[in-house]
Amino acid sequence: MGVTVDLRQVFPYPFEQVVASFLRKYPNPMDKNVVSVNTVEERRDESTGIIYRKRIAICRNVVPEILRKALSTLVILGWKKVSILKVPSIQLEEESWLNLQERNMAIRSHCLTWAQYASLKEESVFRESMENPNWTEFIQRGRISITGAGFLNCILETFASTFLRQGAQKGIRIMEMLLKEQCGAPLAE
Repeated sequence: MGVTVDLRQVFPYPFEQVVASFLRKYPNPMDKNVVSVNTVEERRDESTGIIYRKRIAICRNVVPEILRKALSTLVILGWKKVSILKVPSIQLEEESWLNLQERNMAIRSHCLTWAQYASLKEESVFRESMENPNWTEFIQRGRISITGAGFLNCILETFASTFLRQGAQKGIRIMEMLLKEQCGAPLAE
């Protein structure tokens, strides 16, 4: 089945400032679920000028304990029971393509930890706003699909979509705070 979460936000700040804030937004005391974000690859395409980055984020496992217990014995490999949700942290991979000439950055991220049981994918873009060239538009679409948990798939998808939506809103608040601290008051129309 799966669920989709869509988000759109306009930041009243120039593209370069918004992207810089995005790249340094985590870890942040406003969101203790993101433990670390490490750049594992970065390169610039000499012909296009596009900067490619791959980052790995380590996040706390926020699945409620009751769901962890309910699913702890659903998967059996050979004769050994496996606790699929009983992990302390979750790894996410993020890839981004920053095009400073066209003033846009495309981002794709997905969950590495439960890849065989869950698909969590986000596609995002930062781009110059059509409303005002000094503003930046952010568009994000996240999709969550869980398999292998039987009747609990739907419950886990609902929890994940709520958490994703709340996390996206928290991320926007962090970005707004960083932008205000580092750039001052937002730009007027």
